[in-house]
Amino acid sequence: MNLDELHRDEAVRRREFPVCEEKVFLAHAGVSPLPRCVAEAMQRYAEMAARDNQEDVLPEGFVGQTRQLAAQLIGASRAEIAFVGSTSMGLAMVAAGLDWKAGDNVVCYRDDYPANVHPWINLAQRGVEVRFVEPRLYGNVTVADLERVVDGRTRLVSLASAHFVSGWRLEVDAVGQFLNGRRVLFCLDAIQTFGALATQMRHVDFAAADAHKWLLGPLGVAILFVRHEHFDRLRPVLVGAHTALAPDFLVQDTMKFWPDARRYEPGSLNLMGIVGLHAALRMIEDFGIAAIERRVLALAEHAVREGQQRGLNVVGPSSLTGLSGIVSFESATHDLAEAHARLVRAGIITSLRRRRDGTCCLRLSAHFYNREEDVTVSLERL
Repeated sequence: MNLDELHRDEAVRRREFPVCEEKVFLAHAGVSPLPRCVAEAMQRYAEMAARDNQEDVLPEGFVGQTRQLAAQLIGASRAEIAFVGSTSMGLAMVAAGLDWKAGDNVVCYRDDYPANVHPWINLAQRGVEVRFVEPRLYGNVTVADLERVVDGRTRLVSLASAHFVSGWRLEVDAVGQFLNGRRVLFCLDAIQTFGALATQMRHVDFAAADAHKWLLGPLGVAILFVRHEHFDRLRPVLVGAHTALAPDFLVQDTMKFWPDARRYEPGSLNLMGIVGLHAALRMIEDFGIAAIERRVLALAEHAVREGQQRGLNVVGPSSLTGLSGIVSFESATHDLAEAHARLVRAGIITSLRRRRDGTCCLRLSAHFYNREEDVTVSLERL
């Protein structure tokens, strides 16, 4: 089934995405509902796990296959994929695992989601200077902005692949090439694009993204990407039973970490979460990330047009350049907090976010299975 077929038959769309039966869901930048294929995969696993060892009921190599699906989606190798509990955990492991020196500096954006700010602020206690990039446009960090703050003592820059409020999409390749040319590590909070927009790791050193947003997977399982050349540089900070080789569960005289990203998985994996992620990644592969991106961006463009026609101010990009799946609005004439509550009562799920100055923003984040009418009706009811 392709996207045209999905949208041609409303009964099929509602069957495959059960949330459509009762709600208009436009909050995928928050926590997404599960597609039927994901929910059913997890249900089948739970039934099998009730009758046998939870690990043994999975086919041989299942976790490795899931790593491969994740790697294919982002242009990485299977060996560079670890599964951790959340985006926050993945980013925190990067922050804590590098050998920082007093006088080093790290660059991040103060108005990114806290998961990609707190781990870097916390480095101040290790003598690391924390620098905040200040983009000329809210949420839109560019190479020109980074040039003003990156210097010879910058060890790492960490940014979001799309800003969680404004929706500005980061030029990942351009930023990565700029930083690579200065031997500065590049870390990416990719949760707002993995599963919705093609996001490649060509010039990225580390990345993390939880499954519960655009990947349409469950909570509590995340993809951690570590470029293979950094395995020795990024020390595992959570060392447990599964971090190193232990044949027959016997501790060796010398601890040898796994030669791949499994070294960043200290103990038992969230197999229920990985089963759900596997099903979600299969679904994304079947529809195709290129087709998904075209659909997501078309819906975002539609939201921009509809909002502007109703006198709303678009917080982020108003044209295709820089657009992601996130479109947020401000208004001098609408009480957006009240409007958000009214939409919830009508079964239309959007998100309410605030900027640092207190400005209220209504955020729409439509995924590939949404219809143009979903966006239109949400804005008609403001």
